[in-house]
Amino acid sequence: MFETVTLNTDTRGVATLVLNRPEKHNALSAQMIAELTQAAGQLASDEAVRVVVLAASGKSFCAGGDLGWMQAQMAADSETRFVEARKLAEMLNALNTLPKPLIGALQGNAFGGGVGMAAVCDVAIGVDSLKMGLTETRLGLIPATIGPYVIARMGEARARRVFMSARLFDAHEAVELGLLAKAVPSDALADAVEAEVLPYLSCAPGAVASAKELVQSLGPRIDDAVIDHTIRGLVARWETDEAQEGIAAFFDKRKPVWNK
Repeated sequence: MFETVTLNTDTRGVATLVLNRPEKHNALSAQMIAELTQAAGQLASDEAVRVVVLAASGKSFCAGGDLGWMQAQMAADSETRFVEARKLAEMLNALNTLPKPLIGALQGNAFGGGVGMAAVCDVAIGVDSLKMGLTETRLGLIPATIGPYVIARMGEARARRVFMSARLFDAHEAVELGLLAKAVPSDALADAVEAEVLPYLSCAPGAVASAKELVQSLGPRIDDAVIDHTIRGLVARWETDEAQEGIAAFFDKRKPVWNK
């Protein structure tokens, strides 16, 4: 059914959703965005699913937006750009509002949109060797559609430390920033994730869903207006000369003009 992700559920009702483009470092292509949205819908409606683990195959958890997908937006008209940006925003929102606990298992690096994927998880645990970074500004872009979830997780003050600079940070700083709940050795990741999963299996599924909905309603507002604002922000950046230069420089394997 899926080509860029896999989805399996065990007899306990623990579903594992795996980003499965290891050769592309699990970068978010148009197809992966669509399949993640579809998978989130299936998981939301499946009463047998009690907990969802978001994982990835290969060396990287998620390298962010697929550069080929972003290059296509550079050549697209405004209407197409809005459509594609909305698909990305709706995928993130579908995972964020999933009425099941979502546990992130980061076995490798997460950049750009990959940080956003970690931020929509209720709990994210990463290996202590990973690197993370909101790298969009290196390309003349901004962390737009992921922004509400990243800031909800980190808070504005901590987000300002890494949101604009594109600098990379390690797993221990990611814990300090609030993006990761904990950092563990790679051989301890599975056990750490299982320790987060187990308590939910003794909880009433409907109560868990209601509690998640309540905590999100009491937290930072992420409604249609906020999501639309981020979509407009992303499209506006796609239409700038800086974005054109940043993407072109990446594919030309050269520094963009602002990188002195």
